[in-house]
Amino acid sequence: MVEVGFLGLGIMGKAMATNLLRNGFKLTVWNRTPSKCDELVEHGASIGETPAAVVKKCKYTIAMLSDPSAALSVAFDKDGVLEQICNGKGYIDMSTVDANTSSTICEAISSKGGCFLEAPVSGSKKPAEDGQLVILAAGEKVLYEEAIPAFNAMGKKSFFLGQVGNGAKMKLVVNMIMGSMMNAFSEGLVLADQSGLNPLTLLDVLDLGAIANPMFKLKGPTMIKNSYSPAFPLKHQQKDMRLALALGDENAVSMPVAAAANEAFKKARGMGLGDLDFSAVYETVKAIEHSS
Repeated sequence: MVEVGFLGLGIMGKAMATNLLRNGFKLTVWNRTPSKCDELVEHGASIGETPAAVVKKCKYTIAMLSDPSAALSVAFDKDGVLEQICNGKGYIDMSTVDANTSSTICEAISSKGGCFLEAPVSGSKKPAEDGQLVILAAGEKVLYEEAIPAFNAMGKKSFFLGQVGNGAKMKLVVNMIMGSMMNAFSEGLVLADQSGLNPLTLLDVLDLGAIANPMFKLKGPTMIKNSYSPAFPLKHQQKDMRLALALGDENAVSMPVAAAANEAFKKARGMGLGDLDFSAVYETVKAIEHSS
């Protein structure tokens, strides 16, 4: 197996890198907080001192970073990816960013002779741990085909969506729908409770109907218990809502439901819930009910 680099070992990145190791990949990892590399090193990974050092060592390097500013920093800053990217090397950014950020990184990678692929994922902590992510790739088809064994280790299906920007756009559309659904679901749980109904019974009814989905089934019981261990932090969901709304502005698409959902996530961040799971937006609905 070729040596693969991996930059960013947060909730998602750590799980994805672990699955690469489990599937026999040789892995060199980097994280801004070096101690997060320790567990992967115990399982056979090597450490790169900088993103540039990882790229220098590996045929292609994967990044899973928190937001556009982190993605740009790792690519462009001192000791960043661009210092060592060159002809014959690939860079796969699996972070959730906007299309402009992806295009900016792509142009810089290409100018140095490297190949670029954006490949954001649909799925949170549990699918990442189980290797069941959905990978939304766009960019260099040759790099996509080379990376398919790695994608198969991390995900259950990958899509090639054409030119750079399409992967980012697809991911933002998916997360915009998810965030809007979570707000409607939260309102439904509160409405059921305040109407004298058992919210657990509501979950059973939903699971048997046309709008049954894994998110309601997974998140509902923990929300009812006011438990929000972060599988997908709320601050990242709000970031994705903001980026999706900007995409709507660019394309003159009216998105009043998404805009309202974004305001709820912003309120939740203002309540100090940003580092909790995105399902903690439920607390904003309860707060409105309790204040009325």
